[in-house]
Amino acid sequence: MKHTSASPIREEDIGSWAIETDVAIVGFGAAGACAAIEAADTGADVQVFELASAGGGSTAMSSAEIYMGGNGGTAVQRSCGYNDSSDNMRAFLNTAFGASSDPDKVDAYVDGCAAHYDWLSSMGVPFKHTELKDRAIMALTDDCLLYTGSEAAWPFNLAAEPVPRGHNIQVEGDNGGPLLVRILTEQVSARERVSVHCDARVLTLVVSEAGAVVGLIVRIDMQELAVRARGGVVLCAGGFCMNEAMVRRYAPMFAEGLTPIGNPGDTGTGILMGIGAGAGTVNMHECFVTLPFYPPASLTYGIFINDKGQRFINEDVYHGRVAHACLAQQRSVSNRVYLIADVEAYGEYESISFLQAPVVGTGETIEELEAEIDLPEGTLVATLTRYNADAEAGEDKLFHKSRQWLRRLEPPLVALDCTIGRGSFYPFFTLGGLDTLPTGEVLTPERKSIPGLYAAGRTAAGVPRTAAGYASGMSVGDATFSGRMAGRSAAASIHC
Repeated sequence: MKHTSASPIREEDIGSWAIETDVAIVGFGAAGACAAIEAADTGADVQVFELASAGGGSTAMSSAEIYMGGNGGTAVQRSCGYNDSSDNMRAFLNTAFGASSDPDKVDAYVDGCAAHYDWLSSMGVPFKHTELKDRAIMALTDDCLLYTGSEAAWPFNLAAEPVPRGHNIQVEGDNGGPLLVRILTEQVSARERVSVHCDARVLTLVVSEAGAVVGLIVRIDMQELAVRARGGVVLCAGGFCMNEAMVRRYAPMFAEGLTPIGNPGDTGTGILMGIGAGAGTVNMHECFVTLPFYPPASLTYGIFINDKGQRFINEDVYHGRVAHACLAQQRSVSNRVYLIADVEAYGEYESISFLQAPVVGTGETIEELEAEIDLPEGTLVATLTRYNADAEAGEDKLFHKSRQWLRRLEPPLVALDCTIGRGSFYPFFTLGGLDTLPTGEVLTPERKSIPGLYAAGRTAAGVPRTAAGYASGMSVGDATFSGRMAGRSAAASIHC
């Protein structure tokens, strides 16, 4: 029988239940694992269904920084001399996401963040009580604490005191994701109440006559099985960046020239299942996107310009905010985007970089570079004249780049082509999903809870809402936290 994700099966059409459980979880990434642990520890029997041959999801492919703070700071923050109040963290997050922010989810995350750090530590996730001071995308050392967003940059430093909240797991190299997944998987395996089924494709949900979600249909070993979930179903099936049709429909700004980053299962099936059961969606037009122009950190001394020779961003912000601004330029203002750097910065770029931007122009004078990259005459000269005067004065009056990253850009100069589709690396993943309460309960478009249906991770629209305000670690932080909340809620509903 052919089933589609968005067409649930009626309970009365189920002949018999092949599996009965308290809580059924779709997906075994970080969100699904945390949901399973929390549900089992609340006293529920749990069945987890994973499409792939092993768990991990997109978290296993990530660096797995975890964004945490508030409540006076985590143990690591306090050890490194930071007192991070909840009001301070809340002010940053609400400023970062603006009108897109969900204040209830921000409040729940901030209020529970320090306890979440303690919970992760109790699971065996190691955090070293040291800080990495470098401007970096990730800590390749085993140091823990680092700035992973735009906390210290304008305009965020006006709204909240800058505090680092990125928590890197204690492991050298880009190996945080595999380590976090291994630890969570071991914790799931240690719980007798949890059974995990891999190579198990969940096809659709099962709903009662009253509209409550009471189970699901899963295909295992070529057999379609009906699974009854007394407490409910938790959807932790990832986002939809691997579904080109969904991206074009819901997030068309991100549909051309970008590279999806996620696991092959990020096809939106969990979101479609929720929609089929009557759920509303939120923030489906937004994605995280990045342009990893640092390392080397020295490229922050450079300036981004459009094809009119104009700056459009303070370059000391997080790489995701820069990418979001570049995308906006190219979708509405400019055909090309360049990063202009001096020879010193470019020399470091040749030794370490993730950017992959090609050199398209060099100049012994500003005028020579301006002509080589075909800018309108005098535009780059005017931009750099103003920029260098501000750098010399120690104040970027146009875009407020911090004094730390201001220096005159003197020829010879280099232009890196950061235009989408011309070689630069622009990875993205989706930030929209099912509308949920902080507890994980899935809501209808009228914001009424759908009995028996919960969602977490990138299947839901969580705390992070846009690349313009994102910081590394927000997705893994949100996925692990929201997974716990959804698992706990589903388990608690058994006794209601």
